[in-house]
Amino acid sequence: MGAIIGGLYASGMKGPELKSYVLDELDLSSFMESQVFKMEGPVGKLFQTGKIIGHAATKPGIDSGEKVLQLMEELTNNKKIEDCEIPFLCNAVDLSAGREVFFRSGSLARAVRASMSFPFVFEPFIEGDLCLVDGGVSDNMPIKAAREAAGELNIKRILAVDASRWRNIPADSLKNGLSVVLRCFEAMVHVSETEGDSDIGNANLVVHVSDKTSAFDFSRKRELMGLGEAAVLQSKKEMDAFFSSGLKGALARRKKVSCGIIIEDYYKLNNTM
Repeated sequence: MGAIIGGLYASGMKGPELKSYVLDELDLSSFMESQVFKMEGPVGKLFQTGKIIGHAATKPGIDSGEKVLQLMEELTNNKKIEDCEIPFLCNAVDLSAGREVFFRSGSLARAVRASMSFPFVFEPFIEGDLCLVDGGVSDNMPIKAAREAAGELNIKRILAVDASRWRNIPADSLKNGLSVVLRCFEAMVHVSETEGDSDIGNANLVVHVSDKTSAFDFSRKRELMGLGEAAVLQSKKEMDAFFSSGLKGALARRKKVSCGIIIEDYYKLNNTM
């Protein structure tokens, strides 16, 4: 999702326009080919189980991602990364060579499609000799790459948003293969961050914002946007310091180089605001 939102913003879609589109028009399930993402109820779940087993046995992903790619091409007006109004970079992992890949030029839509190729859900994106999957497999918060690119552009500060806070769950809550895959991905990111392999500490400011919403649950878009807005409002002091220029801003940032704002429960927060 970071590549999707970042790519659309970099291509020229303004904040209010992006918010309106996400709330009123964006339903990723309608742009996916597999009926697995579209059926509800007991019959739907039974059908999904059969489809998932069939796809897992015969294809490299539940969905090919072709319709999503077409959507991204339409929304970005087929822009190249180097032609974007705002500098853009995203990562993916090449399964063929076992290495992280960074996109800084070429088709913006194809870069986003590669970066969002969540294993098992989307088929890997084939680009020449590359077999690309979600960049989070290697680094879910590629701050080092952002800092290197920022240095070339004379950008001195990095603001990171972390929406993947770890929570312990009951052992019997993993009911199907997809939930296990999602949890494995979350655990991999968590281990990376807690074992010191993550670059998150190298950001000048980190805003933590998450609740218990599943990574593939888009039913609460408005509430999740409100959650993000609340996190920013709660970190206003740190944000002001981050964007301030001159000696005053530099001194403020030295006092709090990195700050995390964590909101446990959006509804509880909403009832107290």
